[in-house]
Amino acid sequence: MPRGYAGKFLEIDLSSGSIKDTVFSDEILKNYVGGRGLASKILWDRLGQRWETVDPLGPENIFLALTGPLTGINPGARICISGKSPQCNGIIGSTLSGEFPVDLRCAGYDGVIVTGKAEKPVYILVTDDHAETRSAEHVWGKEAIETIRALVKETRDLLKERKPNVGKIKEPSMIYCGPAGESMVRTAAVMQKISHAAGYGGYGAVMGSKNLKAIVAKGTKPLPSAANPETVKILLREIDRRLIERDRMRRWGTGYGGYEVGARQSSEPIRNWQEEWHNEERFGGPKFDLRYWVKRYWGDFNCSACCMKISVIKAGPYKGAITDDPDYEMQAYLGPNLGIFDPDKCIYLSALMDYLGFSGINGGNTLAFAAELYERGILTKEDLGFELKWGDVEAFENLARKIVKREGICDILAEGTYRAALKISEMKGVDAVKYAVHVKGVEVGAHGTRSGLDYNPIGYACSAQCGDHTSGVYDAYNDMGMVFLDSAVICSFCSHELIWDLYRAVTGWETTRDEWNRVLGRRIIQIQRATLLLGGPDIFWDPTLHDDNPPRFYEPLPSGPFKGKTTDRKTFEEMRKQYYKAIGWDGKGIPETEELRKLGLEDIDKALEKLRK
Repeated sequence: MPRGYAGKFLEIDLSSGSIKDTVFSDEILKNYVGGRGLASKILWDRLGQRWETVDPLGPENIFLALTGPLTGINPGARICISGKSPQCNGIIGSTLSGEFPVDLRCAGYDGVIVTGKAEKPVYILVTDDHAETRSAEHVWGKEAIETIRALVKETRDLLKERKPNVGKIKEPSMIYCGPAGESMVRTAAVMQKISHAAGYGGYGAVMGSKNLKAIVAKGTKPLPSAANPETVKILLREIDRRLIERDRMRRWGTGYGGYEVGARQSSEPIRNWQEEWHNEERFGGPKFDLRYWVKRYWGDFNCSACCMKISVIKAGPYKGAITDDPDYEMQAYLGPNLGIFDPDKCIYLSALMDYLGFSGINGGNTLAFAAELYERGILTKEDLGFELKWGDVEAFENLARKIVKREGICDILAEGTYRAALKISEMKGVDAVKYAVHVKGVEVGAHGTRSGLDYNPIGYACSAQCGDHTSGVYDAYNDMGMVFLDSAVICSFCSHELIWDLYRAVTGWETTRDEWNRVLGRRIIQIQRATLLLGGPDIFWDPTLHDDNPPRFYEPLPSGPFKGKTTDRKTFEEMRKQYYKAIGWDGKGIPETEELRKLGLEDIDKALEKLRK
């Protein structure tokens, strides 16, 4: 067994009820590491030959919650969620932080593989080298706080009864889906704690499709040992120092960008990206501090970055709403992008989306899309049952809840922005797709390309993770760094060279950054790319059409210091052409035979033959 790993993965078939341990060879772990990388390997090996026919919301899909060898080591309290994505029909690795991945590894497991579908709602309870399924009917339909309280109490009482000493230790941790996931809303998140979300990919809907409410873990064993523990200690001291030196991130979190990105970079979504500039100084960490924060330096297990902040509305009609900061993405998508410039209302909506298990980025994009259609008369009061105007927080709450319940036309919006745009276009006889801000079915992060100061023109368009703002592309060599962080699984704010030294000290493997960037990481990207191209069963992507930005990114900015600027089409096409060549794809964006064979992916090469004709 390699160092840095617990050595086994928990595999549960919810259809049959079978539970077993699955072990991967040292070679597979060395080549794919864990997290996003190992997810790609598992999904292709098991589903690849019939990828186009696998329904992401059917029992044949696989739900994966995978750690990596750096999980639990500062700052690595993260887990990667994956499967065939209900948004893009490819593979996305979506990470989130909390104590659950640490508890899972301390219980003796490196990850959980879930197949099939339970007859009735269940949750999985994982303890030291043991797992079982238990009824979740009493928490099905419950929002975040009720779910957490009920399952924590139930599992603590159970463990106290079974092992009195173990039951007294800190409370169990969990990942779970909210009502949005239960309704199979394609933009539903997998949640941890109240407000930590794996939002990209729509994997909350995959949990819901399997009648899986939660996975609860409580482990009491030590974390897996490192190959060179003394070297690890030395490296962690320096990593700690560098994290603490990032004063702005530690002091204000990513929420600092709530003002900066809009005012100074003209790159923040406003009213469904119709604009990207605002000068609202009430947004951003420094303005939230005294008014909302009740916990300023909050970090997950073993993390010294402490970039999270807990916000509570202390007075007024939204009193009691609690959320994490909100970070920049939530401030943008649930604030200015909805025409909301009152922080109270933004925090309230952020808390609401958390409680519902509804991705703030993806779901916030859909809310804004619907509001623009209403503004343009494409959707009406008769369609929705209420007026939907920019800045109206009660209307947006109503819309979000109706989407989660799939009521009326909101059943269409529950399919995500792109699929909803296709259906509304057909239903209304207009082109609603041009107002959908997505890349291959995945709503983009809150970073625009038009001002030239934030995202680059091909960042979303050519990414294996589509609209995921944390995985944008630019350089076919160095882009592999994010693939490594998602596979190791560790915080994306630790991309410096010391992480490679730490990885080698933990595992004992002498993998170099160059080997990863040229071979190992590239192999993972090509698997993800292949699944995107194969797609299905409802939508198939043509890279000549869909490796592109949303139409809105080619419209001139209407206001602010960069008024008139836009994403230049010729520049974009030239960059895309160069990127295709650098990453080993042909002129159509399909991985070339030579590239795939060099990486040992002959089966993928064969699967893609039909697309090259």
